[in-house]
Amino acid sequence: MKRQLILENGEQLIGQAIGSERESTGEVVFNTGMTGYQEILSDPSYCGQIVTMTYPLIGNYGVNRDDFESVDPSIHGLIVREAAEYPSHFRSQLSIDEWLKKEDIPGIQGIDTRKLTRMIRNTGTLRGKICTMDVDIQAIVEELQATRFPSDQVSRVSTKNRYMNPGNKERIVLVDYGVKKGIVKDLVSEGYEVLVVPYSMTAQDIIDLQPDGVVLSNGPGDPMDIPQAIETVKGLLGKTPIFGICLGHQLLSLACGAKTVRMKFGHRGSNHPVKDLRTGQIAITSQNHGYTVDLHSLEGTNLELTHINVNDQSVEGVSHKEYPAFSVQYHPEASPGPEDAKGLFKEFKQIVKSNAQTGGKTYA
Repeated sequence: MKRQLILENGEQLIGQAIGSERESTGEVVFNTGMTGYQEILSDPSYCGQIVTMTYPLIGNYGVNRDDFESVDPSIHGLIVREAAEYPSHFRSQLSIDEWLKKEDIPGIQGIDTRKLTRMIRNTGTLRGKICTMDVDIQAIVEELQATRFPSDQVSRVSTKNRYMNPGNKERIVLVDYGVKKGIVKDLVSEGYEVLVVPYSMTAQDIIDLQPDGVVLSNGPGDPMDIPQAIETVKGLLGKTPIFGICLGHQLLSLACGAKTVRMKFGHRGSNHPVKDLRTGQIAITSQNHGYTVDLHSLEGTNLELTHINVNDQSVEGVSHKEYPAFSVQYHPEASPGPEDAKGLFKEFKQIVKSNAQTGGKTYA
């Protein structure tokens, strides 16, 4: 069955339907990863987005029960050149098409994904709609042009209630802005007691939980859409060690006086080289973000630039000059390098351990 993607600039791309039969609107972005499509489909940071995979064959190893990053996927659609019909892997349980149908997510295969990717790179991310062939194209274009990007993604994907992952070491409060399972898994593997809390908790609520450290998770959208989260981070600075990841990195930077800006087409993929300015080492990282910290806005703050993107020199990591707080824009729990960035969890562990040994020293 034919299906089309209509973009706000009037472009019409026709392909074959996969997944759910329903229509869907979202921000059309692209991801350059060759593998990891199951993690992408279930990453809460893609809430409200239609993802184009630049690698031509997707789904060749199928879908299994273990590699999801969340229970309820938030992605609005998937676009691929070719979806493997007969996956081959000993853990495979469903094909991409079968899983998309099961989760009621629409998709398209067979369009020129190279053309679409070039278009996004030239113009920036675009609003788009996956729909049937019997629609009024001009009416859809006008609808898309009048549509605003959503601003409530974090509230959609954050946990509504706090929950505990038991451990026998220090207590880590993980603030959930759209956390991936991999982050929880890596923290638990360190032996921590991990208490996951909603994004709406105040700094005092978190301090009352007596954490030995706080992790600010990844999540979707514009960090300026959640000003209460920025205030929470401000209230935590100097009270406990902080480690920010992706959206958490942006929130820490904003809390310290820096600014964030929208990127033209973002960083989404598993092949982004990042240089650690402290050591000179370069890590191959997994990334998924459409906003970045403005490099020049770091001037006059208490933040020190620690990591930069080798490709475009964008900010990839900062560290507070006074308090035990640092963050990175990329995902250390992902393994594209395969484990180039895992040391960040060890770095946080040393800070947490040192803080615990001093009796939970307050820095402010």
